[in-house]
Amino acid sequence: MNMRNQWPVLPVVAGLASGLLTGCGTETGDTGGSGTSVVMGMSDDVLATDPASGYDPGSWLLFNNVFQSLLSFPKGATEPQPEAAEQCAFSDTKATVYKCTLKDGLKFSNGDDLTSADVKFSFDRMLKISDPDGPAVMFPTLDKVQTPNDKTVVFRLNTPDATFPSKIASGAGSIVDEEQYDAKGLRKDGEAVGSGPYKLDKFDDDEAVFSVNENYKGTAEVQNDGVTLKFFHGDQNALKKALLANEVDIAYRGLTAGDLADIEKSGGDSGVEVVEGSSAEVQHLVFNMDHPVAGQLGVRKAIAHLIDRDALIKDVYQGTASPLYSIIPAGIGGHNTAFFDTYGARPSKAKAAAALSDEGITGKVKLTLWSTPSRYGPATDQELKAIAGQLNASGLFEADVQSVAFEQYEKDIADGKYGVYVKGWIPDYPDADNFTAPFFGKGNVLSNNYSNRAITGSLIPTTAAESDRSATDDEFGQLQDIVAKELPILPVWQAKQYAVVHDDVYGMEYCLDASTVFRFWELDKG
Repeated sequence: MNMRNQWPVLPVVAGLASGLLTGCGTETGDTGGSGTSVVMGMSDDVLATDPASGYDPGSWLLFNNVFQSLLSFPKGATEPQPEAAEQCAFSDTKATVYKCTLKDGLKFSNGDDLTSADVKFSFDRMLKISDPDGPAVMFPTLDKVQTPNDKTVVFRLNTPDATFPSKIASGAGSIVDEEQYDAKGLRKDGEAVGSGPYKLDKFDDDEAVFSVNENYKGTAEVQNDGVTLKFFHGDQNALKKALLANEVDIAYRGLTAGDLADIEKSGGDSGVEVVEGSSAEVQHLVFNMDHPVAGQLGVRKAIAHLIDRDALIKDVYQGTASPLYSIIPAGIGGHNTAFFDTYGARPSKAKAAAALSDEGITGKVKLTLWSTPSRYGPATDQELKAIAGQLNASGLFEADVQSVAFEQYEKDIADGKYGVYVKGWIPDYPDADNFTAPFFGKGNVLSNNYSNRAITGSLIPTTAAESDRSATDDEFGQLQDIVAKELPILPVWQAKQYAVVHDDVYGMEYCLDASTVFRFWELDKG
């Protein structure tokens, strides 16, 4: 998964939580865990320990626990709050100058002082290295970083960007020790030096071992004495066996919908339970606007009128997903239900036929839906086949499905070879901007030849410049309505995060929310 502004791997199962968790951490000087060590199994790999490179869920999981950012997302929240910083704010009305003051007494896990020079070094280094698998792509608006003194950092932006606080609160804002990292190259030794709640003691192909960082000063209250993360490299059966054999306390990102259903049916007899949390991960069908078939609005409208999201969730995802009716998911400010309002929830053959007729299309529409087998979860091919079945059952389409290995899939999309294809997205930060600008802004990542002047020329710049994010709801509503009308993409489902834990493990619910931050420190093994 190349997370965020390139398309990520979605979790194996998906769904929508009924609401976000509430509450936030309080600053504490007590960094000693109150419980024992916790062992967690995960199907994803950690692709990098250097935050200038990693841009995948596993790597950001490591970053969020080993490194500090100036700001962070409290549990259940989508607004960033001070973490390594004492305070941060825009110092101008145009949202182009962002100033942060650091807390007193910050230190890295090795005892080195953390000063504004380390913050500047971290951002300058990330941008200079500009690793293709790293987060530098998130900061096109960052012009330069200044350090008037040891405790003050000033970010000067070349364009108004009110989402900048959310960007630096993510894993992309990880602060590294200037004395321990090369300004021009990535760290290759698998080690990491940060100032977060944990320090990395060991990292290899089999596991990563974390202990509590005694030098940590921030908002996290650590509830354990350490975490061991075991890697199962996509082997779902091995992960399930390890969980049931008590070899791991937690199974995260790896069990299938069927596994979860079986565990829930057991009613706790197996000694484990399913914990669900909210998420802002989404999946869409994308339409190539220049394709001779999918490029016709009538065809896209017909598909929108025929897709049965509820049936997909029931038959493919066994009730572990939720229908998505807009490009901005539920739980994110600015969300509306533009696709529900325009096309409804129930399939309508009559409306689909009318859409084709209005376009002058007669006879069955021949169309291939393109998939990739595992990048967006192991049920993706099954899902696309189910969608093709829905289209064909109407008698209006003759659709089939082709599945292609991800590397070739991406090349073919870039070359414009596909008319309809599937894409998934995990946000960098929980703001409507991250579900709109990457898809519909200039140089968007969809490669579907869609552009709308009102979106690129007005709505995206206007929302990006507004520091009061709640004041952007009207503009984001207009944007969603335009996309629903013009149909460059069709939202399908929104994800929920799942983990399976043993009965003596607590706090998992505080690790699974729309911020995508997995908080090791909340885990408590009684």
